[in-house]
Amino acid sequence: MTEEPTITLTGELARAFDDHHALVFRTAYRITGNAADAEDVLQTIFLRLLRQQDSNAVHNQESYLRRAAVNTALDLIRSRREDQAAELVDVPSGARDPDAGDLRAALRRALGRLTPKSAEIFALRFLEGVSNQEIARTLGVSRVLVAVSVHRARKQLQRDLNEYR
Repeated sequence: MTEEPTITLTGELARAFDDHHALVFRTAYRITGNAADAEDVLQTIFLRLLRQQDSNAVHNQESYLRRAAVNTALDLIRSRREDQAAELVDVPSGARDPDAGDLRAALRRALGRLTPKSAEIFALRFLEGVSNQEIARTLGVSRVLVAVSVHRARKQLQRDLNEYR
């Protein structure tokens, strides 16, 4: 049996990992609802940073890493959406009472159906608690666009999750 290679982080990347790995993990976990998936997201993000260490420096590491965690977690959900859709069995309404786990899984699937920008804005606003003003500044868009995106995403999610009302 062969051992996997060990990667040692040094310098700025090591400091970024020490300072922000918990933030990245928490953000990914809130979206995926799964510790193993959150670990995968964490590793993916820092491996990407390791590969592009010589490229442009990130000015606001916390903001960048939070966005990267949201987007990578949403990408993971979207990549599994087709597989999960094939596994879903139509259960007649009222045949069983949905529990909190069913609702969380449905919310994750519904988030995966939003446009990437809408899902990112929604996740930053409601899962990470970032203000509309901060989201606008981070994404380089207007606060009006953020507010409209939040409103539309909420309406879409309400429609998608209507069976849980």
